[in-house]
Amino acid sequence: MIIGLYVAGDTIIHRTHPGLKLLLLLVISTGVFIADTWLALGIATALVALGYVLAGLKPYHAWRALRPVLAIFAVLFVAQLYLADVWLAAYVVLRFAVLILAATLVTLTTRVSELVDGLMAGLAYAPSWVPREKIALAVAMTIRFIPRLRLQFSEIRDAQRARGLDRSIVALLVPLIVRTLKDADDIARAIEARSVD
Repeated sequence: MIIGLYVAGDTIIHRTHPGLKLLLLLVISTGVFIADTWLALGIATALVALGYVLAGLKPYHAWRALRPVLAIFAVLFVAQLYLADVWLAAYVVLRFAVLILAATLVTLTTRVSELVDGLMAGLAYAPSWVPREKIALAVAMTIRFIPRLRLQFSEIRDAQRARGLDRSIVALLVPLIVRTLKDADDIARAIEARSVD
């Protein structure tokens, strides 16, 4: 079962149209990669931070989003440090952190049903042959699937640590892959249940 991470609230971010949230997420994500400057990254970081404040979210919400990928960030930082310099390494890591936080902000403040409705509205002018509902549901479920994967990683890691297997990559990856495949199957079944094959 896909567990939603929606945090109930009545803030301006919660009330913002889901389609607009997704559009802003797309703009921020694209802008950070296209602009490729510290100024663009700084603006994106400030906007995402403002979003968390306006949504009434706490620092631990951001920490929960980033904690599972800290090891990946460390590897990425070292790799970029080896290939380039410390500034590029820091930039690359911060850029991915901003993208993760931005996507998490959307999932924390938007129900899956609202995401589907927002995507459907955005696809309203698409040609009739485009499977709009299927696309909307698939994208919405995928967005929800990302934080779910993050939670699974944390749960498995904590369980393995309790068993003294915290240094075993295999012990971490095997159950994570199994759970991921099961969730992917759940998503497929959810789409079938909505009669959008």
